[in-house]
Amino acid sequence: MKNLITRAITGIAFVAIMIVGICYRGDVMVGLFAFITGMTIWEFSGLVNATEDVDINRFITTAAGVYFFLAMAGFCSGLTPSAVFIPYLVTIVYLFISELYLKKKNPLHNWAYTMFSQMYIALPLAMINLLGFHGDGTMTPAYDWLLPMSIFAFLWINDTGAYCSGSLFGRHKLFPRVSPGKSWEGSIGGGLLVLAAAAAVGYLNLHDSMEHVAALTIPQWMGLGLVVVVFGTWGDLVESLFKRTIGVKDSGNILPGHGGMLDRFDSSLMAMPAAVIYLYTISLM
Repeated sequence: MKNLITRAITGIAFVAIMIVGICYRGDVMVGLFAFITGMTIWEFSGLVNATEDVDINRFITTAAGVYFFLAMAGFCSGLTPSAVFIPYLVTIVYLFISELYLKKKNPLHNWAYTMFSQMYIALPLAMINLLGFHGDGTMTPAYDWLLPMSIFAFLWINDTGAYCSGSLFGRHKLFPRVSPGKSWEGSIGGGLLVLAAAAAVGYLNLHDSMEHVAALTIPQWMGLGLVVVVFGTWGDLVESLFKRTIGVKDSGNILPGHGGMLDRFDSSLMAMPAAVIYLYTISLM
């Protein structure tokens, strides 16, 4: 019972911080997700450094990921030119060349996990800047919270729907080798709930007095919801495979009752890039 209360309090606080951070202002969103990026890469680096023959530079790897996020935010918001990415590229080159001189046991593992942290965490989280900042023909693109908030709302609704449906009707395992607790019934139930929520968002958006950049039709909103469900589920499974590979149950304990940062953002690491691809495909961004 105590663990359930702790989990509920942590969950409510987490959702509240995310909603305020995303919906209040663009600079607040950037600050929040720069922090999330740093904490997630720091956690990831600690996990891989605890495995055999891995010793990546935790501080520089984390700093590089945070810098990339901020550089993407600056570029997407129109505050900085594309040259802002040059220091990040220099850092990546340094992380490769430094292994020539450090004489560590397995440089190949260090290179692989260092680059994995950037591709798996820094790059996907930076995509929220593409979702939030939109050019309007001026030098300073406007920030619109609707798309970033919708992605996370769909992920949360999918998790809730999948848990409830799976608990009630779950019979057929979705991916037992990686995540024995997930069922096809749960995934379908979560997906249907998200489609309903996406249709509702589309309807409200069409009748909203506020002007949003994301002028999607109801079918397009439902398509976005489906993309988030499918790739969010894959994101969850990818993190489960990662944890099984290195032999841990939770990625951390920073969020009481919910595990670590990777545990909380695993679905978004696949859903946000997929959402960007989807939106670019239908020529909205």
